[in-house]
Amino acid sequence: MSSTPTARDYNKASVLDAVLSEAPLTRNRLIEVTRLSQPTVSRKVDELLVDGFVVEQGVDAVVRRGRRSTYLDVPGTAGHIVGISFGARTTCVLVTDLRGREVRHVVVPSLEGADVGTIAEWLVGVIEETRDSAEGPLRQVVAALPGRVPSGPNWSVTPESRKTFLDSLEDRLKAPLMLESDANASLRGILKDDPSIGNAALFMLSTVLSFASCTDQEIVQGRTPAFGDLGGVLFSGVGNETLDGLLSTRGLLRFAQGRGLGLEGIEALWAQRQEAASHAEVVDAFTTAIVTAVGAVAVTLDPESVYFVGRLSPLVDMVLPEVRRRLAQSLPVVPEIRVVTQVVGLSVARGAAYAGLALAHSRLRESMLEARLEGQRSS
Repeated sequence: MSSTPTARDYNKASVLDAVLSEAPLTRNRLIEVTRLSQPTVSRKVDELLVDGFVVEQGVDAVVRRGRRSTYLDVPGTAGHIVGISFGARTTCVLVTDLRGREVRHVVVPSLEGADVGTIAEWLVGVIEETRDSAEGPLRQVVAALPGRVPSGPNWSVTPESRKTFLDSLEDRLKAPLMLESDANASLRGILKDDPSIGNAALFMLSTVLSFASCTDQEIVQGRTPAFGDLGGVLFSGVGNETLDGLLSTRGLLRFAQGRGLGLEGIEALWAQRQEAASHAEVVDAFTTAIVTAVGAVAVTLDPESVYFVGRLSPLVDMVLPEVRRRLAQSLPVVPEIRVVTQVVGLSVARGAAYAGLALAHSRLRESMLEARLEGQRSS
């Protein structure tokens, strides 16, 4: 007897993939998607019904000859995913089922000034409370973090501390965990909403500056957590200021206060009338930094689109015409520049959940194909 997966095993995995991707859907739609025969689809659906990964509910309203086709869906008992946006100011925990449908989410102030173990214990408590109403096993957790967490200990940039955080959460949650950058998670959400995007770059302008990019819809990943941390190493074109010094809320607020603007919060820079000369200097410096950032990725990555998200997005929107004008003077082709409004915390958590869903779906497929090997080892 063969110890490798057979065509029947791959057929079952294909049917599961289609149900996870498109449910609720009918058997007729399954035949179209998988290109398998009607008897094969029926057999595999029956097997997945027994396995608990598929349920039947509702009837196709379109009248056809013969028996009406019921809709197939993924039950909540098949499991759930947790996506986390762990920011310097706020933390969002989002729980979805295996179809990506939200079960619940919460947004709370982040825990500041604590060690790795204390942060992990606190975060587990938030996760457990949020997933209290979820059904089935916890299949995957993805936590999206900024490149640096300036308000607390600088643990997130250290490989050892990231591993400690990862191991601590996995031990407590009894589920696989992956760490992701907040910029990557944000870009995943944009890609999910617009499948036509091919090559793109994204700048997240929040407490710290972070960066992400994709090629052919695939997020570009680096070997180390330092990948994408352009803000700390590239200069903005304004004095000795780095990109992070002008394109993060923390850095820009410091720069504005150094120019005599007594801002209570960074939002006052675009929401309230300011003293003309100082305000104009700060806005011009910010504009120069945006031009430098877009120019750097345009000549190195050649993206079709560049996205800006985060708390400084309103200011980007305000200076965008001038940014485009300056870039047109130095670049033969200016990439499309867009400002995307996102829900603080929740949008990043959704992107993290999308990454978790992809991992969980892949693992389910692999486990299905490996079932034959496990069965033979035990026989």
